[in-house]
Amino acid sequence: MSKTTKKVRDKWRTKEWYSVYTPAYFGEQNVAGIPCEDPKKLIGRVVETTLYDITNDFSHQSIKLYFLVTSITGDRADTILKSHEYSTDYLRSLVRRGSTRVDGIFTGRTVDNYLTRVYIVGFSHGRINGSQEHGIRQVMGKIVAEKASKLTYSQLCHEMVLGKMGSDVYNEAKKVCPLRHIGVRKSKLLSMPLTLEGAEPKGKAAPEIIAPAPEIVAVSPEPAA
Repeated sequence: MSKTTKKVRDKWRTKEWYSVYTPAYFGEQNVAGIPCEDPKKLIGRVVETTLYDITNDFSHQSIKLYFLVTSITGDRADTILKSHEYSTDYLRSLVRRGSTRVDGIFTGRTVDNYLTRVYIVGFSHGRINGSQEHGIRQVMGKIVAEKASKLTYSQLCHEMVLGKMGSDVYNEAKKVCPLRHIGVRKSKLLSMPLTLEGAEPKGKAAPEIIAPAPEIVAVSPEPAA
């Protein structure tokens, strides 16, 4: 009795390659290629790269970027910045014995109605007391709230990733106590003004700017040597 041979379908032959481009505020550069049989399935996909891959500046190698695919035109996939963060190794390298780490987490809505969460980290020269930590967090919250109320999401991303926001916080917070480093260690897009099928980040957030409480995270100083 003969058996019917089942024909195996080669799925790769049905797929086409799509080029993933960064948004205009990161130069519209091709950072990845994704094979897909249905372009609609690309909406909502996240592509990881580093700021170094975009700027070719070696000092930016420690900043990871995550781009969310929002639309497809031909074989081109356009994106927005979904989140960014310091690499684990870089964040660990900032820790020093005998200094205090200060963390602040804030949420802001931009003028074009994007809701984003901003994580700022600071490291002092030497130990600082609780009132100084509180003063630094107040500065962090003030700067985030001011920028979110005046900037578009693209402008805010530019300032968070390229260090302008961290520099502004540092220049204001150094009046409270001597600081070694302040920067936006992480950001996360919470919601967008237009719901794109499969592309809007999950989770709900409050509609107004929250700064600096109640989303403050206090980290205890590192133990002395």
